[in-house]
Amino acid sequence: MVAGAPRLVVAGTHSGVGKTTVASGLVAALAARGLRVAPFKVGPDFIDPSYHALAAGRPGRNLDPFLCGEELVRPLFLHGARGADLAVVEGVMGLFDGEGGGGDFASTAHVARLLGAPVLLVVDASAMARSAAAVVHGYSTFDPRVRVGGVVLNRVGSDAHERMLREALSPLGVPVLGALRRDGRLAAPERHLGLVPAAERRRAAGEAVRRLGEVIGRRLDLEGVLRLARSAGPLEGEPWSPEAPGPPPPGARVAVASGPAFSFLYEENLELLRGAGAELLFFDPASSEGLPEGAGALYLGGGFPEVYAAELSENRPLREAVRLFAAAGRPVVAECGGLLYLARSLDGREMCGVLDAGARMTGRLTLGYRRARALSGSSLAEAGTEVRGHEFHYSAVEPAAGERPAWEVEGRGPEGFVAGGVLASYLHLHWAARPQMPRRLVRAAAGVGA
Repeated sequence: MVAGAPRLVVAGTHSGVGKTTVASGLVAALAARGLRVAPFKVGPDFIDPSYHALAAGRPGRNLDPFLCGEELVRPLFLHGARGADLAVVEGVMGLFDGEGGGGDFASTAHVARLLGAPVLLVVDASAMARSAAAVVHGYSTFDPRVRVGGVVLNRVGSDAHERMLREALSPLGVPVLGALRRDGRLAAPERHLGLVPAAERRRAAGEAVRRLGEVIGRRLDLEGVLRLARSAGPLEGEPWSPEAPGPPPPGARVAVASGPAFSFLYEENLELLRGAGAELLFFDPASSEGLPEGAGALYLGGGFPEVYAAELSENRPLREAVRLFAAAGRPVVAECGGLLYLARSLDGREMCGVLDAGARMTGRLTLGYRRARALSGSSLAEAGTEVRGHEFHYSAVEPAAGERPAWEVEGRGPEGFVAGGVLASYLHLHWAARPQMPRRLVRAAAGVGA
């Protein structure tokens, strides 16, 4: 049994309030002081953790009660916070917004309760004065199980504006731990799924995070923030472990797509593959000349293949290697962006042609949590396996007749493909909830029967 690190949750009153700015800058500012900071993100998001990782110098991780089950939130936190001086957890949407709309399951507040963590509330004060006090009062009293222990005022217009806000908030007893001015230079570039991932602009993103850390270091009361984090009570429990029981299969090697086009991977998924005995071989489908030597399985995560469609299409040797690998019946697991890459084409550009399906970008967002059941056995899941996943894309795939669907998605019908050793789907899965699946993939990579 171990006690969890000092911790706090950076939450917002609503989406777009500046949570990622505050959380990433806070991690960078504390790391610049020599503190070891473990960063987390509530929910299924891949992009914000990429900025957290730059700021912290260690992986950004996700805490999601829907994807993993609330019973795993604390063990996953203890695993990710191991060796850290404190942990910073960035929330999702507004503090009390959950997966079901009317409830708060999988909300930031839900995770804060599971971790016994105080909340640092970010308020967009750009068009408010005394009304900010009513907002903070409402958020701090709405759920007595959630402790709002501090406020950060964002997009403050002037010194006079800041004084008015502080005077209005002072009777509430919730300390103002910082005020940030309106500054467009601190905003990261955005695209159709949110911020541009750090992997696509690593040098510029690193510089942006450094500047954020400097601003946060000046404008926030870091000592007050540390006191708030240290006020969290003991968090007893056993850390989650990715290690598989029993001896690993010999010779398992899994090729993992990486690079700017394929940066959507949960850290725990990679740890589970290693924990099951696999050696991970990373390659970039946009630039690598071939698949890594000796690969027994292929893992294509999500990302933005549509942005790099020209480079992916022009890399014919790699596309052909992927096609031949799949044609030989070897195990291939593809999620969202990986699904698009395996199609015949993407917006008219040739892709791998592993699947007899065409992919195109649309103007329609498909977003949400999903409950699904495996319709066909694959190298990842037995038929009948139930999973929880997440979709987030602006694309559509049009299959030819005869393709076998991978999943029956509750309320939506068949989705994805199983073809030979290939499982390709829009669903992003966090394998910590189903560790038998990556272990099954590793056995398949080693040529051992499931």
